[in-house]
Amino acid sequence: MTFQTLVLAIGLVLVFEGLVFALAPRRIEDFLRLLAGLPIEARRMIGLVALVLGAGLVTVSQLLG
Repeated sequence: MTFQTLVLAIGLVLVFEGLVFALAPRRIEDFLRLLAGLPIEARRMIGLVALVLGAGLVTVSQLLG
């Protein structure tokens, strides 16, 4: 992975998160309340699934490029 790819990835994450905050701030509050109501193990599992999916997408992108 090059430095350019890392900067691109961070930039895309910020663009996506910025869009969510700009377009649906009330939904974020609802979602955070929902997450706060989940047990810690469920939140950990959500994080692990997101991590695996993200790593999988990065791997696929590297194989395609």
